[in-house]
This record gives sequence, structure tokens and C-alpha cells, in this order.
Amino acid sequence: MRFLVDNAISPVVAEGLANAGHDATHLRDYGMQAASDDAIFERADAENRILMSADTDFATLLAARKAGSPSLVRFRHGSQHRPGDQMALLNANLPRFEPDLDAGSVVVVEPGRIRVRSLPLIP
Repeated sequence: MRFLVDNAISPVVAEGLANAGHDATHLRDYGMQAASDDAIFERADAENRILMSADTDFATLLAARKAGSPSLVRFRHGSQHRPGDQMALLNANLPRFEPDLDAGSVVVVEPGRIRVRSLPLIP
């Protein structure tokens, strides 16, 4: 899987994903730390990467655009904030929702549950 990890998530998570065999990069790798949400969204979509963030704006952008991509993994408030804990959650659960992400989905990781919504998001 190909990931673009947003500033709201530690670069350690991108490294962990890469070490697990995924093609993962952090915004810092592109020098995009101050990039707009639209620019980040466009980069992920252009490179066919799954966007990973704790920022709510990306789901809003997907909904407003009625877009079918890019897929999004969002760590919701209260979810684990430590990179090691986030990686443990991802390693334990990515295989389960990989087909959803490949098809175009938003995966929300929060305490005690993981929710999956197919794209495009329709209110």
C-alpha cells in the first residue's frame, strides 16, 4: 500500500509503515510541512497514496468534492497519539481494511473501534 502521512502524525509512523513493507512517505519528505490541505490532498491523489492524518479537514474535502479518492485513514480524537501505539493499531488492522482502502474509503480509527465508509462520501 502507498501512504502519505500528514503533519498531524509523526514521521515515525511513515518509517514504521515503510519497515512493514509499504510505500510510505511523510509530508516532510516533500518539504510540504506548510502546504495547504488542498495541496496535500492533491499530492496524495496524484500519487495514488492513501492519506493518513488526525486532521478532520480531509474528510470534509472528500465530502465536498464527492471524490472517490484518495482513501483516508484518520486517527480520531482520543485514539492513540504515540507513534508506537499507532503502528500497533495499524499493523493489527491494516490487513482487515486494505480492500476497503484499495476500493476508496475513509477509515476512522478511534478508541475501541474502527469505522469504514466507502467513497464518495454522500451526506
